[in-house]
Amino acid sequence: MSAAWIDGVRSLLEAPSPAVLTTYRTDGAALVSPVWFRWIDGRFEVVIAEGDVKLRHLARDPRCVLVVFEPVRPFRGVEVRGVAELVECDVGPVREAIAGRYLGAADGARFAAERSSHPGVLLRLTPVDPRVWDLSGILPS
Repeated sequence: MSAAWIDGVRSLLEAPSPAVLTTYRTDGAALVSPVWFRWIDGRFEVVIAEGDVKLRHLARDPRCVLVVFEPVRPFRGVEVRGVAELVECDVGPVREAIAGRYLGAADGARFAAERSSHPGVLLRLTPVDPRVWDLSGILPS
């Protein structure tokens, strides 16, 4: 799939859309967690707090699935399967940017400031062969 897939869902990825991240337990069972994300430079970014079980899962098995969707018309979505890149860095600015998308700039800054004593790890996921859907063509008018 070419990069043209993004054109139909760009507004979905730029909005504070719901998303879920799937990681895998040692027994292979899936752990599905709601997450906030941002779409930047052709990839998804999610901040995961240090000590979160998702980091243990990804350290052992870096495969993951991120699903971003909208719960209102036209009911578009994107599923990305891939290998997570975990980046140890100061996640404060990324956390603030992501929180600002969901909460607004002022509340996002406050949220990030309150979490500043909780270090995190940046998960980056680059789409290789995303599954995209848009139900607008089949919905009654």
